[in-house]
Amino acid sequence: MRHTWTHEQKEFLRKHYPSNSQRDLLFLLNQEFQLNINMNQLKACLTNHNIKSGRTGQFEKGTTPVNKGTKGLYNVGGNRTSFKKGDTPKNYKPVGTERIDRDGYVLIKVSDSGTWHERWRHKHKVVWEKANGPIPKGHVLIFLDQNKLNISLENLQLITRAQLARMNQNKLFHLDPELTKTGVVIANIYTKMGALNRKEKTK
Repeated sequence: MRHTWTHEQKEFLRKHYPSNSQRDLLFLLNQEFQLNINMNQLKACLTNHNIKSGRTGQFEKGTTPVNKGTKGLYNVGGNRTSFKKGDTPKNYKPVGTERIDRDGYVLIKVSDSGTWHERWRHKHKVVWEKANGPIPKGHVLIFLDQNKLNISLENLQLITRAQLARMNQNKLFHLDPELTKTGVVIANIYTKMGALNRKEKTK
């Protein structure tokens, strides 16, 4: 069903897109205006109304790409004629090898088989899941001190995507872990207040 975008909704998108992913932006939009917009509708609106996040996704001049010197690492299928059966590539990385991805997260190789994403995983997820089991659907892990290299259970906290969206929206992340924990509590309060306000409007 076609949706007619109001000025208020478009301004909401312009305000919150720079600090949220499209997925989180969609959640916030539907929650704020009690809509049922899907991702395709959101993307069409952003394009048609020239609403941009300001993030280019490109390397700035002078930045060294994270995959420089690792030719073939991202090529999951690989060149099937490059190596004879039984040969070990010169750039082979053993299980347990760690590296930093372009977003600053630590990746660790967990397997020699499977797709690239099955062989390499975010280390903080591996550490947390080893202690707590699989990350529940609709949840994410955050670094309480904002340091992606500080991978310890004490610095990791599981939150919902709803909490993440509210924390990004209200700038509730801090370098002090205790303040970030407080931010999670505040995000819960904002979420409950929003639900109550929407309930009042429907009366």
